[in-house]
Amino acid sequence: MKKVTLLLGLALLTVISCSENAEELKDSQISENQEVAVDMSDFYLYTDDFENGKSKVGKDSKVCYSMANLNRQLSENEELYDKMYTIEKGVRKFINAKKPSGAGNGNGGGTNTGGGTDPVSDGLGVITIPVVVHVIYSNSQENISDAQIQSQIAILNQDFNATNGDVNNVPSEFAGLVADSDINFTLSQTIRVASTRTSWGTRDEMKFASNGGSNVVAPQTHLNLWICNIGGGILGYAQFPGGSSSTDGVVISPQYIGNTGYVAAPFNKGRTATHEVGHYLNLRHIWGDGRCQQDDFVADTPSSDAPNYGCPSYPTVNCRTTDMTMNYMDYVDDACMYMFSEGQKSRMRAIFGSGGPRASFLN
Repeated sequence: MKKVTLLLGLALLTVISCSENAEELKDSQISENQEVAVDMSDFYLYTDDFENGKSKVGKDSKVCYSMANLNRQLSENEELYDKMYTIEKGVRKFINAKKPSGAGNGNGGGTNTGGGTDPVSDGLGVITIPVVVHVIYSNSQENISDAQIQSQIAILNQDFNATNGDVNNVPSEFAGLVADSDINFTLSQTIRVASTRTSWGTRDEMKFASNGGSNVVAPQTHLNLWICNIGGGILGYAQFPGGSSSTDGVVISPQYIGNTGYVAAPFNKGRTATHEVGHYLNLRHIWGDGRCQQDDFVADTPSSDAPNYGCPSYPTVNCRTTDMTMNYMDYVDDACMYMFSEGQKSRMRAIFGSGGPRASFLN
């Protein structure tokens, strides 16, 4: 009898063990499937900044050339699309993993996973970005002062940490979305290069202006900022995560750096750099570079059908929602942009996560 009881007990334990293993396997499969099931149906890279091969430069009062530059890079490097697709998928996985239980997905369209709800701690802590500044000048004005450069570093810190004074001007509709990104900037080095060239265009030639080769410094751990006259009415442009390390960084014309010295209104408060560094950290323009159906992959930035300029009145309504015109990723004057959103914060910080394109900044 004892032998029969023992056999029955062993059989019962086997059944329970198999059942637990099956449940563990099921849970593992669900977890794996959840990880893989990232909605990428809205993903796009090419935008309408190019029309029949010609950019819109000169048609508007403020021009950021980042998306047009991305179009060029995509046409020159057939592998870049797949690389940026993989980066975007990783960003969405990172954001989804950090969302509070029960938080909805979605960007402005409502069904995707670009970020939006204030996440739980992402475990990255305060992120510090050392900045290497390259000043390439053909005259004394373009050879901007150390004070002007320092003013820009200070503005980046204020803007990315929501300590700028004008953040108090954010209307109540958006006040709860103002984000302190916990991203700081320090000036690591300033390199000055004299040149007889008076304008540089947008094909990254300024990035190879020193010693006959690339003068990008440690792009895996430093933000490289080239200050030179771009020309053509272009304020600046940035390279998105995923591009070549030999050209990684931000380019800005000298009269749009900082808020002192050689600066030109209405872009004289350092927000061109804030905007372009936003691109460098994987943010799109607030209107998604398209009409109402195009999105910036961020849930808490309302849909819009075009950039805003000048200092728009509030509310400015497009796509049946109020535009977040005061967001740094719009095209308004410097004095009228003064916030990133919580969704944008999540998106920027995601690229520093494990396996992210800028994870080496934390190593």
